[in-house]
Amino acid sequence: MEQEAEEDTQADPSGAKGSLDEQDNHQVSSESQKKPEKVKRRIPETFVYSYEEVYSGPYATDDNEIPTDLLTFKQSFGYDCTRPVNLMVMDRHTVGYIAGNQVVLQNLRTNYQNYVRSSCGGGIGFITAHPTKEYFAVGEKGKKPNIVIYTYPSVRPYRILKGGTEVAYVFGDFNRTGTLLASVGSSPDYMLTIWDWKQEETLLRSKAFAQDVYKVMFSAANEEHLTTAGSGHIRFWKMALTLTGLKLQGALGRFGKTAVSDIIGFVELPDGKVISGAEWGNFLLWEGGLIKVELCRVGRQPCHEGSISQLIFDEGKLYSVGKDGFIRMWSFEVVDTADPVDDTGLVEMEPMNELWLGKDVSLNFMTKIRDHGHTFWYAQDTNGAIWKLDLTFSNKTQVRERVCTFHSGSIEAVGVSPFTCLMATTALDRSVRVYDFGSNSQLSVTKFTQGGTALAWAPAVVNPEGGQIAVGFEDGVVRIIEVYDPRLLPGHAGQANEIAEINLKQVFKPHSAAVTALAYEPEGDIFATGSKDKTVFFFAIEDEYKPIGFIRVPGPVQALHWSPPSHDKSTLLILCENGFAVQVPAPVPEKQDTATTYHIKNLPTQYFHFCSIKSKIKLEEEIARREKEKEEKEKARLEWIKQQKEMGLEVEETKEEEPEEEPLPDIFIPEEPSPILCGFYSTPGKFWLSLGGYDSGFLYHCEFSHDDEEDPEKRKDEPFEVIPMENTENNPIHQISFCTSHPLMFCGMQDGSLRAYPLGDKEVSVDALKNYWYLNVHDNDNGQIRGICLSHDNESLITYGGDGNIFAFDLLSEEAPPKELKVIIPPPRSGLEKEKGAEDIKDPDAYTIEEYKQKKEYERKMKEAEEKKNKKREQLSALRQDFVFLLQKNQELPKHMQLHREEFEMDRRIFEELDRQRLQRIQSVQKEQAWENEKQLIGLQKLQTQFQDSLEFTLTVHAIQSNHQISTYSLLTVSEKYAQDKKHEDSKLAGFKEKWTALKETEQAEEIPRKTGPVHRESVVFETEDERLETPEVQKPTTRYIESRREKIRRLVEKYDALKAKIMKRRAEWHELYKNKPRINSENSKDAEEIKEARENIGCYRLKTATNYTLTEDDRISTEKKMMQLATLEDLIHERKTNMNKEIVSLRDLKVSTIDEIKSLVKEVKSIQASLDVSERLPIPLIPQLHPDEVPEKIVEYNSDVLLKFKEEQEAKAKLKEPLEGSSSRAFRHVFLQAPPVEEGGPMAQAGDASAVVTEKQNAFGMGKAEPTEMELEILKREKIKNLYLQEALIKKINTLVINFDAELRLLRHKKLKMDVQMKSAGLRCLTCCEELLILKKLEVHEDLLEEQICALINEQEDIQSELKSYLERMEDRKCEIVMLQEREKALYASFKASLGENNEFADFLTNILKKKVEYVEKEEVGREADEENENGEEDDEKHDLKTDEENCGSEDVIFADSICPEGCSEDLFLNTVQLRQQRIRIEKALAEERKVAADLKKEYDVLAIKAKEIEKSLDTTNGELEAFQWEKLHRLNELDVVVPLRLHQVQCLVDGEMPRDFSHTLVFTNQSLQYLRKRIVDQRHEKIMQREIHKKAKEEHKQLLQDRKEMKKEIERLTERCNHLMMEKFGRLVDFEAVQVHSVNIPMEQMKVRIMEKEYEHFMELKEWEERIVVLQHQLTKLTRENTSKLHQLNRFCHEKHQLETELESLAAQGGKFEDSRSADIKETTRLERRLVHITCEVAFLREQINQGRVCGM
Repeated sequence: MEQEAEEDTQADPSGAKGSLDEQDNHQVSSESQKKPEKVKRRIPETFVYSYEEVYSGPYATDDNEIPTDLLTFKQSFGYDCTRPVNLMVMDRHTVGYIAGNQVVLQNLRTNYQNYVRSSCGGGIGFITAHPTKEYFAVGEKGKKPNIVIYTYPSVRPYRILKGGTEVAYVFGDFNRTGTLLASVGSSPDYMLTIWDWKQEETLLRSKAFAQDVYKVMFSAANEEHLTTAGSGHIRFWKMALTLTGLKLQGALGRFGKTAVSDIIGFVELPDGKVISGAEWGNFLLWEGGLIKVELCRVGRQPCHEGSISQLIFDEGKLYSVGKDGFIRMWSFEVVDTADPVDDTGLVEMEPMNELWLGKDVSLNFMTKIRDHGHTFWYAQDTNGAIWKLDLTFSNKTQVRERVCTFHSGSIEAVGVSPFTCLMATTALDRSVRVYDFGSNSQLSVTKFTQGGTALAWAPAVVNPEGGQIAVGFEDGVVRIIEVYDPRLLPGHAGQANEIAEINLKQVFKPHSAAVTALAYEPEGDIFATGSKDKTVFFFAIEDEYKPIGFIRVPGPVQALHWSPPSHDKSTLLILCENGFAVQVPAPVPEKQDTATTYHIKNLPTQYFHFCSIKSKIKLEEEIARREKEKEEKEKARLEWIKQQKEMGLEVEETKEEEPEEEPLPDIFIPEEPSPILCGFYSTPGKFWLSLGGYDSGFLYHCEFSHDDEEDPEKRKDEPFEVIPMENTENNPIHQISFCTSHPLMFCGMQDGSLRAYPLGDKEVSVDALKNYWYLNVHDNDNGQIRGICLSHDNESLITYGGDGNIFAFDLLSEEAPPKELKVIIPPPRSGLEKEKGAEDIKDPDAYTIEEYKQKKEYERKMKEAEEKKNKKREQLSALRQDFVFLLQKNQELPKHMQLHREEFEMDRRIFEELDRQRLQRIQSVQKEQAWENEKQLIGLQKLQTQFQDSLEFTLTVHAIQSNHQISTYSLLTVSEKYAQDKKHEDSKLAGFKEKWTALKETEQAEEIPRKTGPVHRESVVFETEDERLETPEVQKPTTRYIESRREKIRRLVEKYDALKAKIMKRRAEWHELYKNKPRINSENSKDAEEIKEARENIGCYRLKTATNYTLTEDDRISTEKKMMQLATLEDLIHERKTNMNKEIVSLRDLKVSTIDEIKSLVKEVKSIQASLDVSERLPIPLIPQLHPDEVPEKIVEYNSDVLLKFKEEQEAKAKLKEPLEGSSSRAFRHVFLQAPPVEEGGPMAQAGDASAVVTEKQNAFGMGKAEPTEMELEILKREKIKNLYLQEALIKKINTLVINFDAELRLLRHKKLKMDVQMKSAGLRCLTCCEELLILKKLEVHEDLLEEQICALINEQEDIQSELKSYLERMEDRKCEIVMLQEREKALYASFKASLGENNEFADFLTNILKKKVEYVEKEEVGREADEENENGEEDDEKHDLKTDEENCGSEDVIFADSICPEGCSEDLFLNTVQLRQQRIRIEKALAEERKVAADLKKEYDVLAIKAKEIEKSLDTTNGELEAFQWEKLHRLNELDVVVPLRLHQVQCLVDGEMPRDFSHTLVFTNQSLQYLRKRIVDQRHEKIMQREIHKKAKEEHKQLLQDRKEMKKEIERLTERCNHLMMEKFGRLVDFEAVQVHSVNIPMEQMKVRIMEKEYEHFMELKEWEERIVVLQHQLTKLTRENTSKLHQLNRFCHEKHQLETELESLAAQGGKFEDSRSADIKETTRLERRLVHITCEVAFLREQINQGRVCGM
């Protein structure tokens, strides 16, 4: 059972002041400045707030043209009846209730409503009335909500209480006198607050509980007592005056053995007891924080069916209000004095009176009011009603009146009349209501069998009278109803009681799931319905709605929208919940073929599958934001540079390194598409969508694509325009509606608020939706707006939401308000009074239109098929008759003319073909039935495994000559559970022990001496060097000398390795020697092991009930151990029983073999007796028979014959019920009533054999009638004697076999009886183990908790130990650093003294300069950011600023300035001293920092050490608790009674020679243990003598060892002195030989020498190569120079020849033009030849091109 500790919580009273106006606040503050003590100012009684300043009105964004008074609240037509407490009675005619964001005060007589809006706009949590009815409190919801106290009936804000909770108030209650108010908040704080509400002060406060709290109530008898209750708890509070002031103390109620229940209704009785209700309908009476008694009705019937909503104690009477619709009155005396009479804690009683309001009534809350001296009660009905009740239970007729009725639950749909101020509503409460929102009244209501889910008022083009409404229901039914004025019916004038009535005109069921959308085409020809079954159905509108057909869509339908009249084509926009949008044109009724189905398959369909782009939008916004930040930073940097330059400072204009940016977020697309909430058409083919889930926060403009061949499920369509909507990220738009007279777009939000966007002449765009008007209307938590409707004249607006409220608003109009017109009820249709009412569909599982069509089509097809079958049967019957007639004719012919039967057969191949087809059909049937056959086989195997294999057959072996029998044990297979537990036991215990011993293992690991650490590190270094030497490197050219050096180094390394190994071996030997050295107080390990073994084997014979009995780790009993013990015991029992069963089965087999042998012997006896006379025959023993229970396995054996016989028997049983007819009955009797076959060896078989033998004998004697001779007679005589002997011997053998078998059975039976006694004892032991296991399981939770705590503490201890080690290492490092700094400081002073020299006259002056305390300040970098500029603007720009500390400036006698070198002093010495001072300052600064770090580490180490001690203490405490728990567990186990069967000789505690009557003080002890103890006494005596002798020898040996130790010590000292003397002679000082040996060879230096030589050789070879290349290049250069010279000579020669030719040419030109003609001819010829050459060149190019083309074509 749940153990709940009592919790006492206290809360200090707070001195929070109420809020007054600003003048009062100024006065209080001014007075508080004058007075030393602050005096609380009391709020005057007459102070009242202004309602206009308190209530939350509409909100409009900046630059918004919409007036704040756009909407004026007119009327509330709903009631949130499902809210736990939503009823408040102010006077006899006025009630108040919460409706969204306002409290409605309604006059029940006049139906007038007054409303009060919330102050913060976050909703309302509770309302409660003051006992005097002069005030009422309104607890609100939202961030830091208020409690507003209003006056009544003036309804003015009187007080405002602030700071009582964080998010929302849940409940509030005034005390009986009305001076205090208690309130309780919701999650996360669940704060209980006691208010002095008139002074707006918090008196007391405390957290009520950690779960939901439903109610808080003051005690009527004691105002200092309160009670809170809620989810799984109840708590009792009292205001107690303590030494520190008034406190609020709470005690949590403990349920004890009673199941934990949520508590809604409770009340405190006058004597302080509290009675509460439980979820199962009973009363719980609480006293002192515990349940005293649970009350129920007679016969253990609950007080109420279901939970109890409220308990009221009024005028000495106790009333209970239940969800079952009952109000019962109980006797207070019976309840108050009830005491439990048995362990159940139940007390039965009956109510004094009761009132039942009906089966459809579920009461939630009830409150009392007095009316003219009479007491009445108003009750809240969660099914949508407010009741007025009389609970006096007098003989007069009780008042039971429904004063108001409403919808219950969420409003699903609302429709508005196109002509007048009428609206129709529906909800899941199965009702349809019609309201007149002009006069604010309900006109009519009708109920149906299912809840309504959709509603549409038919437009004027469909119904000119305006009275037709289509309603969709959750079972897929659509009902067409008519609203009419019954007074206009002929002959009904003045007779109707109601103003309007509802008539059911037509009913049809187009869908199999809930109807979610209804839509009329604007022209009024087609009506469309959508459903959750993913279908849209179309109807043609005529006098009746006629089905056209339906289409399937990819998801459940969310909404249907016909295209507006402005579009060219009439199309339907279908919005699905799963992100699909579908567009289809209006179907034409004449083109649809509905003969076989209504499914329209050829309707053009366009799909749009929304693909999320919100992540892309966010990514683009993030990129833009980062770019903007970069630009701003760059701009600020340039501005800073400009400022620095203006100040005359030089600044490097290097670009600052940009910090590493975070990676951009990935593109995210949700796996499940976001749901479409609403949408509307924009232009043809385009539409707007609002989505929920991840994609909320935007309006998406989408367009249908023309690619309709793609699979809709695979489409990923993205919108082409997106408009962000402000503050809709977590508050998406659920409904959108447009006002035609005002260019406004109204949006219904998820939080119940209403928005209005001014559109003007604009379409929906980013600019148009930037500003909006906002008003909180419905409840912010569960009041999402489900729809928005505008009246026919656009003067009124109606909203309805999930909170069950329907609000009507007047829309602000620029025109003069019209006069209030009376509503016009539509007239009835002509002939309505004569029409028969439409037949309603009441069955929710009725066929849909399509299902009915398919059913009719199926019936038609089946009928046609049956007719075809009948025709074929008639044809076959006629053919059979013709064949019979032919056979008769053939019989009438003479025999020689008759045809044989085979000749009547047709071609044999036909029959073969028929046989082949039959075989194929058989095979196909076998294939078809293969799966079913396999399924049945698997089922059979499962049944055999479950019922047959798990059970071993029980057989009984009977004796042959006696009634003795022996039966096997009935066994089941051993459960696998214990085997699995046995496997996992060791691992689980090992894990726990491993954690338990973790610290010891770590301590043992730390015992290795630290001295080996450095050696190990050095060895690692050398090993790595060896590895470097051994690692093959790239082959390089080398010489013999380098190879010899390498070989030398290798030998040195080997020598060093050998030396190192020798040193390591010697150290390991010393380490092992010192490790084995015993401590001073240590004990011999062998002795310790022997002592430990002796202690373990000595045996503890203390009783488990003894106080000094202790449990070892192995003796502790756990659930796993006990389960394994039980499993082992069961295995042993099963094994013993199995062995016994095997012996019994062997005995059965022996009986079977004995019977077979007896049968053969009986057969021999019969053959012998056949030759004997009857008088000489001995009686033959009966052949034993096996009983059915000796072969039980044959019961489940079967074969095909058995199965066929069983099937025939079943068929026969079925036929027996019918009258038996003719030959069929005879055949039945012949098959099933024939005699069973005679078995071989049975009695009948024996009789048959005997008769056969007698017959043979008679035949033999009949054949031989001649007299036998003497010889023959002698032979016959001998044969007779032999046969008589054989007969006697065989019969004796048969009897012996029977006797031996019976003897074996009796022996085994005796053995089994002994074993039965053992099994009974073992069974009792199993029972004890099971009881112990149950106890251990109950205690296992606490034990596991303690073990987990121990493991957690061990882990924490390990972590802290590791941290302590790390801190120690860090502290050691700091100490080393400090020592090093101190050494540096000493070295600095030493160098200073050395620099001074001897007898320096400026020594004191320089010493003072060195020791002078100054502050060393380094220049900080100038920042480039503006804020760093301002902070560092006043800093100096010097590199090093030395600020002199005048207080510590050294000696006063120094007359020199410390900043100027005095005369006569060396300048270098002075500068050196200043530099040394700076070094000293740095060293001292570093030293101070290191000491500070070391001190901090020491503090943290101390804190961790304290924490380690605390953890160790906690570990010891937890171990102690575990030990105590183990003792308690053992004590609980010892309380179990254990059965120990004893014999009389085992009882030795006789009293006066007689058995004692009381065995409670006796002890059961085993004989083996007793004998062992007696034997141990003798052994201990011998061991004592032996140990004394061993001790004596050990003392003598100890003396000898001490003497040897002294001698060895002297020898060691002598050798040490000699070694030191030799070292001093050779080295002059003491040296460490190991260090010398280690450092004797510098291997790295030798290696470096080898590498230098290698590098030198490489460089030499490379130089040689380059020299060779230089020589080659020089030869090449010489050759090229020579060639160049020859070329120059040739050029010179050519120039000379040119000069000569030019001279000759000039001479020729001087002779005249005699050569001009020849020259012109030469020029012409040259020109002609050039042309010819060009032409030939072109031809050659052309021919080459042709040749190339030819080659290409050939290839």
